Amino acid sequence: MPNSAPLFSPVRIGSTQLSNRIALAPMTRVSATEDGHATERMAAYYEAFARGGFGLLITEGIYPDTAYSQGYLFQPGIATQEQAQSWTKVVDAAHSAGARIIAQLMHAGAQSQGNRFVDSSVGPSAVAPKGEQLAFYRGEGPYPVPSEITAAQMDEVRQGFVTAALHAQQAGFDGVEIHGANGYLLDQFLTEYLNERTDTYGGSPENRVRFAAEICRAVRDAVGPDMTVGIRISQAKVSDNEHRWSGGVEEAKIIFSTLGATGIDFIHTTEYRAAEPAFADGGESLASLAKQHSGVTVIANGNLDEPETAASLLETGAADVVALGKAALATRNWPHRVRNNLALDELDGSLFAPVADVKDWELQLPA
Repeated sequence: MPNSAPLFSPVRIGSTQLSNRIALAPMTRVSATEDGHATERMAAYYEAFARGGFGLLITEGIYPDTAYSQGYLFQPGIATQEQAQSWTKVVDAAHSAGARIIAQLMHAGAQSQGNRFVDSSVGPSAVAPKGEQLAFYRGEGPYPVPSEITAAQMDEVRQGFVTAALHAQQAGFDGVEIHGANGYLLDQFLTEYLNERTDTYGGSPENRVRFAAEICRAVRDAVGPDMTVGIRISQAKVSDNEHRWSGGVEEAKIIFSTLGATGIDFIHTTEYRAAEPAFADGGESLASLAKQHSGVTVIANGNLDEPETAASLLETGAADVVALGKAALATRNWPHRVRNNLALDELDGSLFAPVADVKDWELQLPA
């Protein structure tokens, strides 16, 4: 087995001390109640990863308001006090098994495919996302054209993230991650073909990253220094895996330096392959660019299934923490297996059929 020692050294992200550098990546599991409450089943699901040795758990995307943010039916929310209270059992289960846990706050924007509060969607401009909705999250057909979000609605979105972060703090979460990746609302602002605005939120990279930066700063100010705050960033999207920032390294520098200056504690980059160059002309990975230009802790996600690849990203300083998605679903005790030089399991495709919800057998750790 390769040297996996870098994966198991402790690290601090903001106010949160981790026992190792292996995180569970956020993954949509559409297993909440219809009204967005976290369940005992979800608590058992997250507890399994904590018992499996993951030092940090990042939840699935949680919708922060009761307007346009919900993206999927049976997605959990944290918009209300009741929803927040439902998360305490999840947090307690993670903590009791030795892990820290961060709530990912997600506004779906134009990429919504199921919202019990409204029948329409909003985006930076009246441009539909590419591709089609995901059947295994109960969607079908193309994404509808959203309404262009107004200045007043943007204020409501900012406040929604702040309220949700405060709810997460009350529920006992160690931190929050603002979802600015994968084609959801904040990423839509970053994306030239989805953002045709002519105000101070459109056009240049400095303008397109402005909304995400404002939300980072507002959340940071609201929760204070005793809660960890970060943002997830990607180039690719749920419905557009090939997208790359047209400005290349210079655009990455602007995005990461702007976000790093907001007072947040970490940036979580996600790519199809985290260790590969971010752009077609070669060069550094997106994680490495984030590390260079943000000045904050970097979590890297994307095909880091092999311990050697994951450890090398830490050894080279390109990232501080690695986050595992499908590899974690395949082997829910991945950290324990790697530490003890045991074989890893293959991903079971039945996880995503007919819906990508939590299955009974996921609630128990494999031998």
